[in-house]
Amino acid sequence: MIQLLFVLVFSEMALIVVFVFKTPFRKLVIMALDRVQRGRGPIVVKTVAGTVFVVMMSTVYRALKIQRRWVDDGEVSPTDQILLAKNLLEASLMGFSLFVGLMIDRLHHYIRELRIRRKTMEAVKKQSRVFEDVMPPVSEEIKALETETASLHNRIQQLETRLEEKSKEASSAEANALALRKQSEGFLLEYDRLLEENQNLRSQLQSLDRRLSHSNSKKVM
Repeated sequence: MIQLLFVLVFSEMALIVVFVFKTPFRKLVIMALDRVQRGRGPIVVKTVAGTVFVVMMSTVYRALKIQRRWVDDGEVSPTDQILLAKNLLEASLMGFSLFVGLMIDRLHHYIRELRIRRKTMEAVKKQSRVFEDVMPPVSEEIKALETETASLHNRIQQLETRLEEKSKEASSAEANALALRKQSEGFLLEYDRLLEENQNLRSQLQSLDRRLSHSNSKKVM
C-alpha cells in the first residue's frame, strides 16, 4: 500500500513538472487529461478521490485509536509504534496525493483556459489584420473627413455671407418700394388737387364766357 502511494505521489509530481515546462510531452498530457474529463471520466475520478479520502479518514481513525490505547494502558509496545507510524505515513501520503491531484486539476484548467484565450487573441489579431488590409487606415479616413468638414464649413460661411447680402438687398428694395409707394400716393393726391383746380378754373371760365356773351347781347340791342 505504501509503495503504491509513493508511486502515485511521484507520478503526480512528475505531471506537475511536465505542466511547468513547455515541451511537446505537455501537449500529449493535456490531450490525455482532456479525454479523461469527457464522458464518465469526471465521475470515475471523483469516485476514486472519494474512496481515497474515506480510506485516509479510516487510517487516521486507526492511528487515533492506537494513541488512545496508549493513554489508557500507559504502555507502548513496538507493534503499536510500527502500526502508528505506518498509519500516519499512509494517511500523509493519501492526503498529499489528494492535494497534488487537486493542484494538477487546477493547473490543467488554467492551462486550457490560457490556450483558449491565446487562440481567441490570435483569431482577433488575424481579423484585425484582414480589416487593415481591406479597409484604408483610420488616420487617412480621419484626414479625409477633416478636409471635407473644413470645406463644408467654408461653404456654409460663404452661403451665410451671401444670405446676409441678399437680405440687405431685399431690405433696401423694400425700403425703396415703400418710398416709391409714398411718392406715388403723393403724386395721386397732387393730381387730384390739380384736377379739382382745373375743374374750378373751367367753371370760372364758363361763367365768365356767359357774362361776356350776355353783356354783348345787351349792347347790340
